Amino acid sequence: MSSESPWRIRDFRTLFTATALTQLGTNIGYVALPLIAVAALDASAGQVGALATLATLAFLVIGLPAGAWVDRMRHRRVLVVADLAKAALYASVPLAWWLGGLTLWQLYAVALLSGCATVFYDVASQSVLPQLVGREHLVQANAAVVGLMAVGNIAGRSAGGALVQLLSAPAAVAVTALSHLGSALRLIALRDTPAPSPAATRAGAPGRGTAGPGLGAPGLGAQIGEGLRHVLGNAELRALALTAALTNLGFQIVNTLLPVLFVRELHLPAGALGLFWAVGGLGILCGSRCARPFAARVGYGRTLGLAGLCVAPAGLLVPLIGDGARLYVAGFGWLLLLFKTGVDNVLGVSLRQRMTPDALLGRMNATFRFLLTGALAVGAALAGLLGELAGLHPTLWLGGALLATAFLPVYLSPIRTRRRLPDPPSAAEPSPAPALKSA
Repeated sequence: MSSESPWRIRDFRTLFTATALTQLGTNIGYVALPLIAVAALDASAGQVGALATLATLAFLVIGLPAGAWVDRMRHRRVLVVADLAKAALYASVPLAWWLGGLTLWQLYAVALLSGCATVFYDVASQSVLPQLVGREHLVQANAAVVGLMAVGNIAGRSAGGALVQLLSAPAAVAVTALSHLGSALRLIALRDTPAPSPAATRAGAPGRGTAGPGLGAPGLGAQIGEGLRHVLGNAELRALALTAALTNLGFQIVNTLLPVLFVRELHLPAGALGLFWAVGGLGILCGSRCARPFAARVGYGRTLGLAGLCVAPAGLLVPLIGDGARLYVAGFGWLLLLFKTGVDNVLGVSLRQRMTPDALLGRMNATFRFLLTGALAVGAALAGLLGELAGLHPTLWLGGALLATAFLPVYLSPIRTRRRLPDPPSAAEPSPAPALKSA
């Protein structure tokens, strides 16, 4: 496999096209659900914040055990079931709308349960990728996936805004359901990688087997602890996690309030909100394309540090959003921030995958998703609370300040001096579990 491009691997192409469908649906739903709440159900800033919180709360509740469960399960099955669950949940929204029974409580339930499905989908998809392409192709494969997510942001959020404006928000959610269904059908063709054996799971080595729970499998708590020690006990992984969590916290504070700001204060159509979010997708796309050449010239960790130092202060432009030229100034800041996010996603994900043995990938990814998406839940709750108490613009300034300073953990860590990817961990070695160090 070492001489192949990941594009020559059928399973990677299968995962890529399925991810394209699920990203399209996710981004259309990202625009449509809060707009249904605001425009059709007269939701307040606090209620929109609650909706966004519930969409990510699952990562705080089941994020860590999900990693241990995924490490024990076949990844294709997890991916297919998660997509089917999201398709059914989103399909219930237009059905209830057309029957005249849609309520805010149903939107809350859809957001929470689809978030649970997303937990398993995200952990399984990031865990199966190194097995499909080999660790030597991780940067190229991750660049393709991150670029795809950026295109999903551009196309999905633009399409979401257009569908809401031209048809209706429930019709846009119906497209979301169909996209997840299409992804599930595509994933059936994916090679079904077996779960690690209980002994390999405990040792951190990528062995395979069929031993049952009574034959030496570690307990769920012990497995979760291994994943936490692996991430938080490593200075580089800990810095990557903290910077990403702070970034997500800032982004979520801003994103949660944008539908209220665009619809209620700026009186702009749904399409304008979709275009603003699509500008961010363009930034991610450009950043993902530039990540590899920048890293080859400057170094992997050094690129992350310099991108933060030079670009992150653009976060202070976003709270300037308003009428006329201020909207374009904020959009430019948004573009720069998401460019940095594209670079971070390609290099940061590749670094953490290269530092982790196969049998710990699920728990490592779950630990990151717990911290990163947990930050989204906290950010949404803060946005709703502070938006009600302090107002929209002071809360936006808090989000902008977080975005401007979130790069500091990586910049002040050893990762800033890393020039190349680490060597993959030996399959025969147990997973490192260093003692926790203070931040």
